[in-house]
Amino acid sequence: MNNIKVNFSIKDLENLTGVKAHTIRIWEKRYNLLSPNRSDTNIRNYNISSLQKLLNISYLNNNGFKISKIADLKEADIANKVRELALKDKTEDHAINAFKIAMINFDQVLFYNTYNNLLSKNTFSKIFYNTFLPLLDEIGLLWQTNTITPAHEHFISVLIKQKILLNIENLQSLNPKPDTKTFVLFLPEQEIHDIGLLFVNYQLRSKGYHTIFLGESVPMDSLKDLFSFFNNICFVSYFTVYPEEESITSYLNNFSNLLLKNNNSKLMLLGQKVLNYDSNELPTNILIYKSIENLVKDL
Repeated sequence: MNNIKVNFSIKDLENLTGVKAHTIRIWEKRYNLLSPNRSDTNIRNYNISSLQKLLNISYLNNNGFKISKIADLKEADIANKVRELALKDKTEDHAINAFKIAMINFDQVLFYNTYNNLLSKNTFSKIFYNTFLPLLDEIGLLWQTNTITPAHEHFISVLIKQKILLNIENLQSLNPKPDTKTFVLFLPEQEIHDIGLLFVNYQLRSKGYHTIFLGESVPMDSLKDLFSFFNNICFVSYFTVYPEEESITSYLNNFSNLLLKNNNSKLMLLGQKVLNYDSNELPTNILIYKSIENLVKDL
């Protein structure tokens, strides 16, 4: 692993590992599990090795190991115990920790090795649902709390995107089902968060549907051109940051009037912005889904 020097506060460790700062202090004092550096004003700070060790300790503790027993182990033995557990069926927690270390250290090799280990036991869909989605949720919170920088978030997001694109590419040579509807996947103007939409595209392609992926920040008016080529269109979009909450209703009404009138087309919506949207306000040809899994089940 690249030993890039990064200092973490005790609050950063709490955010990254889920272990409360108060608990970390107790473990330090009672079991000498971590040895933080201290500033001139006696403020704790930790290096990447401390973070990795605490992630491993937390992993073992969550899997039934008493903290007093963990404290008796050498650091190398702690890591070996984690690897032993990770080789069993439930590897998601360990993988998420490894991906977080890879992100913090900008370590592509660790990312690929962790991913390939998961892939040897799971389908890509299972990896995305059980590991990548929880990881992305955690990363969002870490970014909001300034525990990581945008560079960290972009680094891990690009690597995950690469895996989705690779799996989509493997499906490109397959002919879609005959007489199937066309799914047009797009993000509204100013929206750039496309990982979820890319995975929806993968799921649709894997089930034999014809898809057209337009990607981020697509003007609504430009979608009219699709009707020159296809009749039965199912639009799919993901509202993560945009449209603004006060603009969602007008956006959806405009979309319905412009693109869904007098045809069999519809719009399927996902994303944080519409999770709590009142579906009673929706036109009948617009559907909101709480998760990608729910959307896929409805196909």
